[in-house]
This record gives sequence, C-alpha cells and structure tokens, in this order.
Amino acid sequence: MKNQQLLSFYAELVPFLAEICGPGCEIVLHDVTDPDHSLIRIANPLSGRKVGDAMTDLSRDLQEKGIYSEAPFLSNYQGRSKGKDFLSSTFFIKNEGELIGLLCVNKDLSAAKETETAFLSLLEKFNLRPAEESEYKENLDTSVVKMLNHRITDLIQACGINPKRMNRDEKIRLVHQMNEEGLLSVKGAVQEIAVQLDVSVPTVYRYLKM
Repeated sequence: MKNQQLLSFYAELVPFLAEICGPGCEIVLHDVTDPDHSLIRIANPLSGRKVGDAMTDLSRDLQEKGIYSEAPFLSNYQGRSKGKDFLSSTFFIKNEGELIGLLCVNKDLSAAKETETAFLSLLEKFNLRPAEESEYKENLDTSVVKMLNHRITDLIQACGINPKRMNRDEKIRLVHQMNEEGLLSVKGAVQEIAVQLDVSVPTVYRYLKM
C-alpha cells in the first residue's frame, strides 16, 4: 500500500475519534514526510492549529530519535498550547517499518483542573481531610439488629433488676417504655424482647395491651 493510501485511511478516523472522545479532545493527523506542512487533518482544534501547519518540536524529536521503532505508540505525556495543559498520546503510523505519519490525541485538562481545584477548596473549607490516628474509633457498620439488641439490653440493665427476678408490672413497664421508643416496630424486636425478659412472644403482646 502506498503512503498516501494508508494516511487517507487514518484521515477517516480523525472525525470518528473526535466524535467518540468529545469536544475536549483534539485529534490530529500528521504526514511526517512533509515536516513543514505535516498537519493534514484536525478535529476539535483546541491548540489553534490548522491544516498545513508544521510538526511540533516533540514530533520532530520522536522522528529523529527513532522512538517509533521501539514502540507502536507513546501515551499520556504532557502537552501545552495557548495556555492550556493537555494529556497527549501519539500513535506511530508506519508502512513496512518506515514512519510516515502520526495520529495524535490531545485531551484538554482545563475542566478537570478546575474541578480538582473546586474539590480541594471544598475539602479545605469544611475540614474534610482524613481523620488523624486517635484512641477514639467508631464502628459505623453496626447492624440494625445489633443496635436493637443493645438498646433492649441497656433498658433492662437500667432497671437494676435481673429479668428472672422482675415481677409482671416491672416487665410491663419495660415493654411499654420500649414501645414508646419505637423499638417494637423494628422487625424481630418482639422476639428479642421476649428472650431478654425471659417470657414468651404472646406474653409480650399481652403486656402491650395492659
């Protein structure tokens, strides 16, 4: 295949890649056989370049040093143009081992940097930095069931009487207190109360009616 035929194939990829990557990505195709007018197609011209412009200093350097012979592409390196920072990648187009073109993707980092600055400002404003090491720690993964069981236990212990020695009135008051706190509306609460008060489930329901 002739060089121009191969480059024509890649030229058709330029608008395709631009459509996929979005307006924040500049897609450029160079013909390195004409360094002073190498740019033959461009989409989303964020760098301000146009068809007929010359190769960049890096493009010339990559060609002169033969970097293309060691790898098929060069990805995610720093680029800069018109005061903007870019994350750039270059694909080496070769014809039977000879470098004939460069397909470049330049991602504009402006929006990402603005977002990063705003995010860091938010963290600083509300002091959302990671917590320092401390003797105080809290387990936020405690399940509803465990919380329920702990609260029932706490209420029983607050009475200062072992459930096995409580009379019926004391147990009735406890059941009503738990109900006022909304504990009985939690699934499994009645069963847990019955176990901890050493009574049956029907008895807990009877206490509620008293």
